[in-house]
Amino acid sequence: MRPEISERRHPARAVVAVSSNKGGVGKTTVATNLAIYLRALDEDLPVLVVALDDQSAIERMFRLRPSAPGEGNLKHGWAERSLDRVIQLGQYGIHFVPPPPDTASLKSHAEDPRTLQRILAQTDFEGVVILDTKSDLEALTQNALHAADLLILPVADWGSLEEAAKIFRLLERARLERVKPRILLTLVDRRTRVDAAGGSLHDRLIAAIDARGWPRFESYLSRSPRVEALLSASEAPGSILHHARGTQVHGQLRGLAEEVGKELDLGLSAPGSPLRPRKRPDAPGGSGLKRAFLRVFGQP
Repeated sequence: MRPEISERRHPARAVVAVSSNKGGVGKTTVATNLAIYLRALDEDLPVLVVALDDQSAIERMFRLRPSAPGEGNLKHGWAERSLDRVIQLGQYGIHFVPPPPDTASLKSHAEDPRTLQRILAQTDFEGVVILDTKSDLEALTQNALHAADLLILPVADWGSLEEAAKIFRLLERARLERVKPRILLTLVDRRTRVDAAGGSLHDRLIAAIDARGWPRFESYLSRSPRVEALLSASEAPGSILHHARGTQVHGQLRGLAEEVGKELDLGLSAPGSPLRPRKRPDAPGGSGLKRAFLRVFGQP
């Protein structure tokens, strides 16, 4: 049975895709932790995370109970043209869809790049859907691009910047003017120098992005050994909100969530304001989100 969704109405379903044709830039880190921060800023906001690959990170992070025999996953939802049966309510109050054991057969049913858009239109979920894509531009990733309202393009180095250019060209060829692409600098180390004059990689990337006229988030995510160790946990990766206090990334993710909320007109907390939790029964994980935010960002 599908979990109940809050009666409070939000703007029409919004879809955020996180995409890069280059691996190792933090796509899954962004997708999972953005979901948690959005929920922390507004615990009435339903958030659904869907991974368009066969990796287990999202399931390991959010699953609350062992998988049951015959339990559905993304492959079944795709075949049924609706995700209603396969959505689960997980840790931190985040909804997720279990990934399939492999995506080979799924790709063969995704040649039409608007298939996912139609599936989401038939799915009874009011809130924010976050799509985590594979490091390619194949059929499933193209489905994510066509379904997205906001497209987050993580850039960690010059190679991932060049890969982002391919996505901008793809959006142009497909005439996806309604999609809002935004560059997000990830794994930033401001100490990294790239020329004899002492110029930093961060500044060089910013200059290149601005010169190309690409929109970008003001927020960026710093490289953090503590966060990398946290997300490399063999069983369940921990959330940055709950387990990485004291890191730059902890506060930077709030800034990113606020920017995303503004882009999608979600009406989240004003930037810099203390969290004011809604007065409603907590979904699983909700009270933990409240406590974590109140400890760090202050009482209302």
